[in-house]
Amino acid sequence: MRKYWGIIFTLVLLGACQEEKVTVDHEAIKISPIEDPIITRFGFNFEDFSVHQDTIKYGDSFGELMLKNKVEYPKIATISEKFRDTFDVRRIRVGKPYLILKTKDTTEQAQVFIYQNNPIDYTVVDFRDSVQVYKGKKRVKYVEREVSGIIETNLSEAILNQGIDYSVTHNLANVFAWTIDFSRLQKDDKFKIIFKEKYINDTVYAGTEPLVAAFFEHNGVPLYAFSFEGDSLKNQVDYYDHEANNLRRAFLKMPVEFGRLSSRYNLKRRIRYYGYKVRPHKGTDFAAPIGTPILATADGTVTESTRRGGNGKYVKIRHNETYSTQYLHMKNQNVKKGQFVRQGDVIGWVGMTGNTGGPHVCYRFWKNDRQVDPLQEELPLAEPLAEALRPYYFAYIEPIKEQLDCIVYPERIEEDDLLTLNELDGTK
Repeated sequence: MRKYWGIIFTLVLLGACQEEKVTVDHEAIKISPIEDPIITRFGFNFEDFSVHQDTIKYGDSFGELMLKNKVEYPKIATISEKFRDTFDVRRIRVGKPYLILKTKDTTEQAQVFIYQNNPIDYTVVDFRDSVQVYKGKKRVKYVEREVSGIIETNLSEAILNQGIDYSVTHNLANVFAWTIDFSRLQKDDKFKIIFKEKYINDTVYAGTEPLVAAFFEHNGVPLYAFSFEGDSLKNQVDYYDHEANNLRRAFLKMPVEFGRLSSRYNLKRRIRYYGYKVRPHKGTDFAAPIGTPILATADGTVTESTRRGGNGKYVKIRHNETYSTQYLHMKNQNVKKGQFVRQGDVIGWVGMTGNTGGPHVCYRFWKNDRQVDPLQEELPLAEPLAEALRPYYFAYIEPIKEQLDCIVYPERIEEDDLLTLNELDGTK
């Protein structure tokens, strides 16, 4: 009997082994950059002011907005010059919401300007008396969620099909980026995730936090990941497995999250177009749609960001005295020569510049100034968890691992069961 998979990639909120968690009906939540008016917000009593709210338009500048609202130029200059570290007026962005609190008299002179950097963070410019500029945060509620799923196709399609917050899947891919090739996921691979969602004023969805823990069964091999601060001095959080091994390596396995390996490093490659003559291919190609972000596979300094011949637009990064990487055929670069980049930073986008028959990134890897096959290299591991921290780590993950193990997978729907359900609701 053929099996019918009703949901290609399902995320299910489950709490099989613990008390019921708080759930939120996403369909009932209307996300807005500015909430419905209430009396007190951002620390101000709005009844004391005439309130104007809007978003930054193309061509708007902070100075012009303030002059229109009768703020004296010396105060504007003071903000621009003395408070740049707190509020750089040159960096206000089109589409960002803001509020101006004005006097209630006939002058309607601006007293306070509130710029909303994102749904949670905001910046206040108080013109009353001496100028004050400071940052604030809205009250955020964190709701822990548990999800699980079984993969039928690829991860990116599953995200689009299910309308899932992309950040959750992005975070999952990042956690296992060094151990799983997400371009080669297998049918029946499974996962479980514990993470936290953020809500402003209890109802306005504001995204997610990094994953607390995750489990991925790939090709029948179980993989655990637990978030843990391994270096408190640097505030560095990494993911470790159930044996305290760091999941991170010095290099990512691939420079695009969901690309497809389309051509391997091959020094004996023969090409029909050139009469089957040997034309060595010293890169590893990952096919992906035009515009797909290209990621730096490790920390390093950009040594080249230019366009040249068959390489098209490309970026080259030196990571240390041993390793360098290069990324060819970009649509556009996102970094400049001399810039330091971190692992996972977007350094450009997939394109078709130079000699290429289709959209892809040609990834080249140097070791001791010689090009090698990155898929055959035993890449160095990241810093291990200090021995002194291991007892604390094992005590910390014990209840979380039990929580992960207790999460169950969604039930599969057989074809006959689906036909029965369709008959019940009148669907043919």
